[in-house]
Amino acid sequence: MENTNNITEIILLGLSQNKKVKNLCFLLFLFCYIPIWMGDVLIITSITCSQLIDQPMYFLLNSLALSDLYYSSTVTPKLVTNLLKERNTIYYTSCMAQLFAMHFFGGIEVFILTVMAYDRYVAICRYLHCGVVMSRPRCNAEVTACCSGGFLHSFIHCLLITTLSFCGPSEMDHYFYDVFPLLELACTATHRARILVVANSGMMGPVVFVVVMLSYLLIVYTIRAYPTESHRKALSTCSSHVTVVVLFFVPVLFVYIRPAATFPEDKVFALFYTIIAPMFNPLIYTLRNMEMKDAMRKICCQKSFFIGRQLI
Repeated sequence: MENTNNITEIILLGLSQNKKVKNLCFLLFLFCYIPIWMGDVLIITSITCSQLIDQPMYFLLNSLALSDLYYSSTVTPKLVTNLLKERNTIYYTSCMAQLFAMHFFGGIEVFILTVMAYDRYVAICRYLHCGVVMSRPRCNAEVTACCSGGFLHSFIHCLLITTLSFCGPSEMDHYFYDVFPLLELACTATHRARILVVANSGMMGPVVFVVVMLSYLLIVYTIRAYPTESHRKALSTCSSHVTVVVLFFVPVLFVYIRPAATFPEDKVFALFYTIIAPMFNPLIYTLRNMEMKDAMRKICCQKSFFIGRQLI
């Protein structure tokens, strides 16, 4: 049967219909989005304008900050502006564009986090071969593979949605356009599509999470014989990444690993991997990293010196 689509606009019900709650959320998420931009731009500038870009760990961190910036920008600005509106509508084509962009940059972030875990494993457990295994051409190839994996992941989701028929109702109980809420609006059988979505997102998340955790178990097993100082330094370089992985993956797994269905709690858990995790990522990666602090300090000093010379 030929697919039909009688929906031209989709209405987002958002986080709440209460005016006071919406105003409070507007201020809260606005003050979350500003640190995301400031933190990621500062990381990108500090790494790109220093010798840290030559190190695989910081090259990958630079790519993560860039994907983080794009990923959060696919959801947060629309959420903030919608909180000021009485009726939040979007054209179906714009909905599909947001769906593609979110899963594209989200997929890139997931794969880069995996590559970063592999980089830590190589740097600690195979440090004699680190220069060859994590060379610049190899890092470029890995980031390219992450982008390709993110594109394939997002393309599959969008392809599944475009094969369905939508004929109303057009109200979605969410604050952004995701796969499961869209499946609730379809007027055709979605059982097969739900299985494919779970196979795509639901399997990718656990597999990547297990791979990352295994890499850190191998690191812990390897460094058990290290001297105390080296042991502490190795764990310090890994703790930031583990924190980011847990903060991002746990809510993602809750939403996507279970049978394909939507619950009111999904909106709360989605806030963690769309806004809260991107906001904390720059803080987590910089507060305990002396090299990043030194690079940021140099960038700020150079900027202050340049401004001072202009004022003279």
